[in-house]
Amino acid sequence: MGNRRFEMHEYRHILARMRQGESDRQLSKTGLIGRNKASELRKTALRHGWLELTSSLPDNQELAKVLSPPAAQPQASSINPFAKEVKIWHNQGISGTVIHRTLQDKYGFNGSYSAVRRFLKKLQKNKPPEATVMLDHVPGDSAQVDFGAGPRIIDVFTGEEFKTWFFVMTLAWSRHQYVEMVRDQKVLTWLGCHRRAFEFFGGLPVRVVIDNPKAAITRACYRDPAVQRSYADFAQAYDFLISPCPPREPKKKGIVESGVKYVKRNFLPLKKFRSLADANQQALQWVREIASVRIHGTTKQQPIKLFNETEHHLLKALPDRPPELSTWAQVKLHGNCHVQFEKCFYSAPYRFVRQELWLQETEKSIKLFKDHQLIAVHPRLKQPGQKSTCNDHLPPNAQAYLMQDPQWCLKQADVIGPFCRALIDHLFCDRVLDNLRAAQGIVGLKSKYGKERLEAACRRALFYDNPRYQTVKTILAKELDHLETPPETNKQLSNVYTGNGTFCRDANTLLIQ
Repeated sequence: MGNRRFEMHEYRHILARMRQGESDRQLSKTGLIGRNKASELRKTALRHGWLELTSSLPDNQELAKVLSPPAAQPQASSINPFAKEVKIWHNQGISGTVIHRTLQDKYGFNGSYSAVRRFLKKLQKNKPPEATVMLDHVPGDSAQVDFGAGPRIIDVFTGEEFKTWFFVMTLAWSRHQYVEMVRDQKVLTWLGCHRRAFEFFGGLPVRVVIDNPKAAITRACYRDPAVQRSYADFAQAYDFLISPCPPREPKKKGIVESGVKYVKRNFLPLKKFRSLADANQQALQWVREIASVRIHGTTKQQPIKLFNETEHHLLKALPDRPPELSTWAQVKLHGNCHVQFEKCFYSAPYRFVRQELWLQETEKSIKLFKDHQLIAVHPRLKQPGQKSTCNDHLPPNAQAYLMQDPQWCLKQADVIGPFCRALIDHLFCDRVLDNLRAAQGIVGLKSKYGKERLEAACRRALFYDNPRYQTVKTILAKELDHLETPPETNKQLSNVYTGNGTFCRDANTLLIQ
């Protein structure tokens, strides 16, 4: 009864709903059981009288006797211990002789090749024939999209060698197609190819049938795929539906699959490309002069004729203003107040440190959002390691350090007085220490003590050859700036020691506190 294994309590629940009058269709809509399995279960229940309201439901043991699948019968074939591996190899198209030799080398298999051949023949006999259905398409309803592996191109102008891919969009009804060579399959590339394809056709279809590339689908699922946010916004802006194929079923977009093979067999062989631009120019010429005017094997008509006469007029109109191409990504704001994206760094307000943010990338800008609120905008950086920083995003202490640069300190010192300016100049002449913080601290003392007292303290610190932040702060704290400083001439005359010792003092001032 199908591949899924049901527990007995699940069968009891389904049988109870059948007894209440629910149909197989209704049960299928609930997701409890498929219609086919429900129909089979209903037949079994009717045979055993389980749906009679006058009787109670059987217990789990009785249900298990009837509904449990029969035990698999052991096979007499000598291939049985290796059946799983042989089936996998057979499905991969590996020949029987290779399978026989591999079993001998890997597992020490002693059986004959005839045993392998009989087993493979049985697999082939039990395998249902493959059948496909020719779908009917309505003009302007759908386009199918896919990527194919392109050649390696050596740019004659730069000497760079790089790998390429080619993007193909084929209109399902007319078979008219658009081809573009690209260097990657990133989201912006994916969206840009769509835009240029729509502009090439002069309109867009109702639906775009795609595979499950990472640029479009973040979680492939048969029933409920998850669409990449950027592609979803793009589709909404252009007003078309995204129709992803089920996983591992590329035949459901067989038209573009054939188009990809046609490009590989008819366009790429024996072609030489000087650059990516040259490759795209040749691809466009090939589409217009060969692909679009050939007699298509299925429609038996020229794609360009079907397109011009019918489908072009039924395509949806392009928007008056093309939507901005953008991609979205979730990023984390690190402790340095920057997020990292594509090996580049962008700042955001420090209050969001360690939090998850949404990053929107466009061709020219980077935008950061928190809970749908725009919190930062930066130019799009290209070179790895580049950094875009807004000082307003940094913590207050970091902002103060960056804004109060040496020129700012010198300007503040000029306002305070000549002695303060001389002291600041002396700090910046030091060849050992970076005294920016010291200079910021000295000019910052003006807010607490006033510029007159600070100027006097700087004069005293210079007189005693000790131009340091701690010295100026101590002078102000102990109110030594109120003491009269001897004139500079008297200092020179009263020096006992006339050398150049930095910390030496004359006898008259030795005991001054």
